[in-house]
Amino acid sequence: MKRAEQQTEGMQKIADLIDQIGVGMLTWDDGTGRLSSRPMLPLEMDADGSLWYFTRLTPDKEAAQGRVNVAFARPDSASYVSVSGRATLLHEREKILSLWSALAEPWFPDGPDDPSLMLLRVDVDDAEFWDASTKCMVRLPYRAPVAAQLDAENGKVLNPQFPAAVV
Repeated sequence: MKRAEQQTEGMQKIADLIDQIGVGMLTWDDGTGRLSSRPMLPLEMDADGSLWYFTRLTPDKEAAQGRVNVAFARPDSASYVSVSGRATLLHEREKILSLWSALAEPWFPDGPDDPSLMLLRVDVDDAEFWDASTKCMVRLPYRAPVAAQLDAENGKVLNPQFPAAVV
């Protein structure tokens, strides 16, 4: 996984753990109230703390846009991470090319030009990890440092520095 230097010590700890663990289970509401999950390998954690994935555009992935959770586990080292945030499907050719590697070829044999290849970005707004030394979950004040965002679906302004406020 590519990782940018994170803006806080807590975000760096999460990035280090996710990099060590690898595959996580991405879970979302499929639109009918049913939770769906898929194993996903993060390609990058950018400087804003967002996770980037390759995915194929399918109806269930379209439903994955919105609130999601990604859970990572490596029991042999007692490493567990849970992040939640907002997922967005994107088709940004330059970003696809920058993240492309031979590891993606089994899923996308037509390469980075595969018309069904999309990016899934998870803008993390909450994170926690298991601290084996204290035997408890540690919840981080984790907010990706991005500008205020409008959640038109729920009529709220989302600002990672402050709680959501109704407009």
